[in-house]
Amino acid sequence: MRTLRLLRRRRALLNCAPISHDHLADRSMRAAVSRENSSDEFVNQQNFDRAVAELISLVPIPPESAEWFLDKEAIRAPRWTWRKIVLNPAVLAVSIALVVIAGVFAFHLLDRLNDFPGSATARKLLTVAGSTRPVMLDPVSAEAGTLGDLFFMKHGLEHYDVPDEFADFQTIGCRVFDDDESQRIAQIWVTEKRMQFFLFPAERDTKTGAVLAFPGWRYVRQEGWVGAVTEHNGVCFMAALRGQEKDLESYLSGPKQ
Repeated sequence: MRTLRLLRRRRALLNCAPISHDHLADRSMRAAVSRENSSDEFVNQQNFDRAVAELISLVPIPPESAEWFLDKEAIRAPRWTWRKIVLNPAVLAVSIALVVIAGVFAFHLLDRLNDFPGSATARKLLTVAGSTRPVMLDPVSAEAGTLGDLFFMKHGLEHYDVPDEFADFQTIGCRVFDDDESQRIAQIWVTEKRMQFFLFPAERDTKTGAVLAFPGWRYVRQEGWVGAVTEHNGVCFMAALRGQEKDLESYLSGPKQ
């Protein structure tokens, strides 16, 4: 029955198809004409319509009636309303794409507004945290606050000290490695919530060499991990875990920056 209804509708459209195909604005009419354009029946009908139209054009129009045919259209072109424009599939698709692009741009913009010196390195280290396995670390069972001496005596790293907020955490292991920018990074794994600590050099001014310090704690996020970062004596410390900021806030003594 659906096929029969479609055929009847197409036939009804073809019965009122215009002689010229130059201005077929209606999509259904264009589809119907395109399907039947090569059939003998439709071609004969179109030829007949053209002949009738040419015959009518030869009939003289009385002067008193001519004014009724000036600038008149037998069929008005379809008018685009705001509703038709808004509900047009192409307009909807473009609108959705623009909203998504704007959302992504706004997300990245807000993320960059919260940047601080060393945030790029901190995000990279969050990726490192996600890929680190215990076998990659040297086994060390001690309080995290005591490892500063180990980093200084064994690796010559000054001020690589764990802040008081995390000094009592029991460690599982640690290591020192160079990142892709040849910075010396200290990594510590503790038992508390499988948390990891990172210590790395703070960023410096390229002209003066001065440390680009920042107050308090700052947060970074990457691949499901969150890190709380602070700077002291030219070294940045980051506590990282898989979760959200609230999972770290309870450990921080100062207010969130």
